Amino acid sequence: MSIELQQSTIDSLRLYADRYETRDFINGDPSWFMHQVTGQANQEAMAFVAQAVSYGSRQQFLPKIQRLLDVSEGQMAQWIAEGAFNDTVPRNHDCFYRLYTNHMFNRFLTAYQTMLRRYGTTGEFVRQTSADALSAINALTAFFADQGSDGVIPRNAKSSCKRLCMFLRWMSRNNSPVDLGWWHEFIDRRTLIMPMDVHVVRQSVNFGLLKGTTATMSTARRLTDTMLKVFPDDPLKGDFALFGLGAINSQDVETT
Repeated sequence: MSIELQQSTIDSLRLYADRYETRDFINGDPSWFMHQVTGQANQEAMAFVAQAVSYGSRQQFLPKIQRLLDVSEGQMAQWIAEGAFNDTVPRNHDCFYRLYTNHMFNRFLTAYQTMLRRYGTTGEFVRQTSADALSAINALTAFFADQGSDGVIPRNAKSSCKRLCMFLRWMSRNNSPVDLGWWHEFIDRRTLIMPMDVHVVRQSVNFGLLKGTTATMSTARRLTDTMLKVFPDDPLKGDFALFGLGAINSQDVETT
């Protein structure tokens, strides 16, 4: 069902998006890590690993990402491609982070190693397999499922795939002080899908953009269609408005 927006709502969303999409946004955000390494392939790999751990409380997952950045010595793509992660994330069943065991996260990194060795970079994999954001999500979920990696990357796109949507925003939105935009030539930012974390869902309901709180891919796409009415060329600019209001302004940093 199409949502009719009042001009006051459109104006508010545009105002908040401009307020929060600044360089300061990355402080305390998982996007910060991809700005700490150099080179496109390395930034892609750092971003992909960061998104994989970005759930729950920031106070808990940011130190986990920092540890991976530290042990890779800022060379995340090489660290993964060469299999150096086995010394840090052994294949045992000790807890790596929340629901992830070391074994589970090692299998994720091993699958990612296969991708990098086969395609060279994450971007090249997406370029060869995907025409838009949804097909990129389908390609990524299918690849990791085929490699036997469970629990870190969703098995399919039936869920909202919040972290993959966030990763694709980082990679595909250009001319942003936050997002890198490396892939803007083959993933049109108009096809990006809203990352449905708790803050985005809550604020979407508050603004009347959504009727319910179930975070599925169909809900994410409906919200994106509504955001296209506000930001016709760049719907995920609305992510900064909704997330900024929900998390930054309230000092609430749960992102699940």
